[in-house]
Formats: sequence, C-alpha cells, structure tokens
Amino acid sequence: MRSFIVAFLLFSFELTAQNPLFIPDTLVGSSINLSLQEGSVNFYPGPATQTMGVNGNLLGPTLILNKTETVTMNVTNNLMDSSTIHWHGMHVSSLNDGGPHIVISPGSTWSPVIPVMDWAGTYWYHPHLHSHTHEQVQKGIAGLIIVRDNTEAALVLPRSYGIDDIPLVIQTKAFDATNQIITQETALDTSLMINGTIDPFVGVPEQVVRFRVLNGSSERVYNIGLSNNQTFYQIASDGGLLTAPVSMTRLRLSPGERAELLINFSGLLGQSVQLVSYGTELPSAIYGATQPGMGAGQVIPNYTSNPLNGANFQLIDFNVIAATANAITAIPITLVTHAPWLAANSNITRTLTFSPQNMGPTAINGPFMFDMTMFDMMMINQYVPYNNIEIWTLTNNTPIAHPFHIHDVQFYILDINGIAPPLNQQGRKDVILVPAGGGIVRFITKFEDFYNDTVPYMYHCHMLTHEDGGMMGQFIVQAPPVGINEIDFTNSGNLFPNPVTNSLTISELDANQTIKLVDLSGKDVISQFTEQTAAVLNLSSLVSGVYFVVFTHEKNTEIRKIIKN
Repeated sequence: MRSFIVAFLLFSFELTAQNPLFIPDTLVGSSINLSLQEGSVNFYPGPATQTMGVNGNLLGPTLILNKTETVTMNVTNNLMDSSTIHWHGMHVSSLNDGGPHIVISPGSTWSPVIPVMDWAGTYWYHPHLHSHTHEQVQKGIAGLIIVRDNTEAALVLPRSYGIDDIPLVIQTKAFDATNQIITQETALDTSLMINGTIDPFVGVPEQVVRFRVLNGSSERVYNIGLSNNQTFYQIASDGGLLTAPVSMTRLRLSPGERAELLINFSGLLGQSVQLVSYGTELPSAIYGATQPGMGAGQVIPNYTSNPLNGANFQLIDFNVIAATANAITAIPITLVTHAPWLAANSNITRTLTFSPQNMGPTAINGPFMFDMTMFDMMMINQYVPYNNIEIWTLTNNTPIAHPFHIHDVQFYILDINGIAPPLNQQGRKDVILVPAGGGIVRFITKFEDFYNDTVPYMYHCHMLTHEDGGMMGQFIVQAPPVGINEIDFTNSGNLFPNPVTNSLTISELDANQTIKLVDLSGKDVISQFTEQTAAVLNLSSLVSGVYFVVFTHEKNTEIRKIIKN
C-alpha cells in the first residue's frame, strides 16, 4: 500500500509538489477518433503500472464541442475486453448514450452521430460496461468534454485551455506491492492524483483563473477549499453556467459531479496556494468522512486504515506566475438565465427508494438497491412518456450518502430534506448526493427530444462499486402516439414497409448523402450513398431484429427505428 505517500501529503500545505500537472490534449471537429487501449505508466519506482487509456496510456483527450454542431464519435475498442463509452451529462439519444446495452466488442468501432444540444459546460466520458465500470475507470479510461455556445462566448471569462482555463480530474486509486491498480471494493484508495499526476503542481497566472473540476473517483467525496481560506467562485455546475457566480470557501463534490471555479490570484505573484480537501469537516455518513455511516457500529472494512478518511490533504499546488496578456482580473456579476420547470406543471411524481440488500450493522457494505430491486439488464424499471415533466423523489434508507446520476436529462433540485438547495446547486444538475438515514431529494426535469421503445437509459449510484454491485435501474422514454423519429418529429423521410422483410424504401430524402443502417450495438451494417431523394435498402441478408436508419433531412440528423422480420 502507498500509505507513506499519503502521510507525506497529509497536513503538508507548505510542501512544494513534485510533478508538473499533465494537461490532456484536445480534439475538435465534426469527426473525432477515440481508441480505447491498454498501456503502462510509471507512477512509482519499480514495475510499471498496467493501465487503460483513450488515445494514450492513461485518461483521454479533452473533447471540445460546439452547441448545434453534429459530431461523429468513432470509438475503436483496442482493449482485450469489451467496453462502452458513456457521454456523461450530455443530452443524447439512448442509442448514442453508451450505456451497458451499447457494447463495443474488442476490435470493433462504434460511431454514434451526436447532435450537440447541451449548454456550454463541462461534461465527461467514461466506460459503462455492466459490472466492469469501476475497473475500467480506475485503470484510466476517462476524459473531459467541454461544450461551448454563443451565450458563454459573450461573457468575459477565462477560456485559454491549459493556461487560464485548466482541467482538474481528481481521482484516488489503490495500488498493490507490485504497483498494480487494485479494483476490489475494500482496497485502500490512498494514492491521490489529478489528471493522472501524483503530487501535482501547476503554474497559474496572477489573474482570474478558471478550473474545470471533475470528481472522477469511484467512491470518495471531496470537500474542496484553498489553504489560505481564500474565497473562490463557482460559476457552473454539472449542466452549465449558474445564474451568477457563487462565492464560497468550501465546495463538496461527490463522484461524477463537475464544477467550474474562478480563483483570483491577483496580488499573489511568486506565492504558492494549495487546493485542499478538508475531510475533517465532512459530516458522518459520507465516504471520506471520519465515520462513513450513521453510527460508530457501521464500519466499512479497512476504512479506518485509510489515512485519507476524515483527514485534510493537499490536492494540488498552485504556483502564481506572471499574468498573461489581456488578463481577466474581475469576477463577472451575472452569467445566464435559468427557467426551471414549475412543480405545478409536472405530469407525475415518481419515487425511488434506496435500500441495502441486507439490514443490520453490515448494511453499509451493500449491495444496495433501488425499490428493493437489483439491476437486471432484461428489466425496465420505469416507463416515462415522451415530453413528460416529472418530479423524482429520492429517499435514501441506507446508512451512507449516495451520488445519484440520471442519463439523458439535466434536472433542477427542488429541495434537500425539505430545504431549498444552496445557490451553487440551483443550476442544471445530473448528479446529486442524497443524504443517508432517510434523506430525501426532490428534483424536476423534462424528458424531451429523444425517445426509443427498445434501448433504455440508466439511472444509478455514481459510486462505481455500488453501480457495479447492482444499484442501477433502467428507464424507457416512450414514443408519442404518432411517429418513430428520435430527433426531428416531422413527417419527413418516410420509411416503408415497417416492419420490413427484404427491401426498405426511404422517400423525401435530401439528395447526395450517405444513409446508414445500424444495429443495437451501434455498428454500421449498411452504408449506402444516394444522389436521389429516395433510396431502397436491401435488408434480405440481415437477421431479424431492431435496426436504426440514420440519414439527413434539411440539415437535421434523423434516426428512425425499423423492425426486420
């Protein structure tokens, strides 16, 4: 174990960090190529650590997307095992979402075509293979997504990537004596790293700097602050910018959550300020606090042996250097306008109850369930009518807090234990930490733009060990009474017959385009170019089942479901 490394970090705010922060490369464009691959990294003296990464040995490039553009993600699996890639927080169709049903087999490529519909913000991508999510994320497959839009571009904000707009992917990992990553649930996650860098430091200019912070850990909650107790400002939550910057000295961030922070380093030239997790201040019943459960008798194996738990420890050293040209030195007063859905306009209140599979003093060790049901790939837990505005009520009857994540949508928190959320949680969210011991969170959201009667979305605990252990459910956004188009709900692009046996005719097309037929895994099975406004696809050689036709009409990417007899 690496407890000596952690002991070196604990309470060491005056130490100079040893390794320059790695800044992931960026990828842009209408077609992005991602390779899932094995690799190795020398984290410690001795044997190299066997890792996984995207386009490299560890982690992946930062994808920079623009709202309203359409992007093809070509994800090639060069691992020896199957995988998936989920676009966490992004509003995409279930066919493109990368959940556990959309498996990428070794040696194959998945190419979802994604219309970018999200607000400017910080999202991320990671594997979502059932029962292997924790393993593959721990070994290194994860990357950030930055979405830009015109509203954000009009604000005076830092946005020079890697200079005054810096990504921080915070993770802890467990290592064995041969420097290999341990993925067992009870392993001691004593090795802290940011962007895959242990003991990191970064030079920050003497001005306002933007940090895009992701808690990419499998279990640990962080309580973030600065070593000089300086005020900083949160400007964005999971799904984009807040109404106005929120001043704070502490930010609690649970697994899967993101926050964009502004820190003003003006007047600190030549000084060093540390970003710290103040674990001593975390209340009980949170992973990372002194006591992980509601009471002293609720114990996680090896938890008290981990020196990070209930402790204050350094995350990164900020060394203040000279300001850049055209430096931003002021915090904006306002950001964007929000219009949350009104509770009075909701169509239904849906309830979910978190519970342990086994009651008693060992309940804190799980496994955990939603509505007394363990995850089953063949079971749809919720059916949601398309365009529904819904209130979801989450009740946590377990002795530990759980970060709840839902795919497809961003939501607004109505209340936490009956109290309005703090200002920094009043924006768009896709992860919320639900308090233990009967804690209740209510949020409101709308299920719009996409539906599919076959491929579900997920909701789950984002403590990845809990997710892999069965704390996950599935929901279908049901089709409206007329039409089967997932993206553009018009009568354009007629398909007939449907169901089809041999030949499928598609009319009212845009000329000069490639039409694709993909299966449920997202694999192209037919790709046919047409110069005409109608086309015929020969499906006679395909096995029976559900397929999706992808084509363009009036510059909109459309996806239609068909049944092959």
